[in-house]
Amino acid sequence: MKAYPAQDELRQAYLDHLAARPDGMWKACSAGHITASALVIDPERGRVLLTLHKKLRMWLQMGGHCEPCDRTLAGAALREGTEESGIQGLTLLPGGPVRLDRHQTPCAWHLDVQYAALAPPDAVETISDESLDLRWFRYEAVPQVADDSVSRLVEATRERLGV
Repeated sequence: MKAYPAQDELRQAYLDHLAARPDGMWKACSAGHITASALVIDPERGRVLLTLHKKLRMWLQMGGHCEPCDRTLAGAALREGTEESGIQGLTLLPGGPVRLDRHQTPCAWHLDVQYAALAPPDAVETISDESLDLRWFRYEAVPQVADDSVSRLVEATRERLGV
């Protein structure tokens, strides 16, 4: 994992977690686990796709637990993004993860590695079993519907894109 200037302490917490827990990648680790997420973004239209999470009832980026089939965190993020958005042809924004975010969930602490996924121009979303709704939001609308974590992810993604 590359260095994140404003997130060095959090990055080290992730590394310490993995060093102390051989199962730290997996949902079964009750002390917390690494998760991977992908903010689906359409920079040409100035918008992001968020999911109204069925269990948490919050507008979030796509993402979730790593699976044994995932060979990398980037792969897990892309799989989750595709599964939860229904959009084929997503591509991860170059440069690796955009942010790190640690948050408590009903199952455990999530140590989330957050990527951004570019939607193809002809993207058509489909609601998955994990969502109550999927909706495109203009960048400026995200703080009114989502929590600070999602807003920070949108800001960091826009900064990387230069938009």
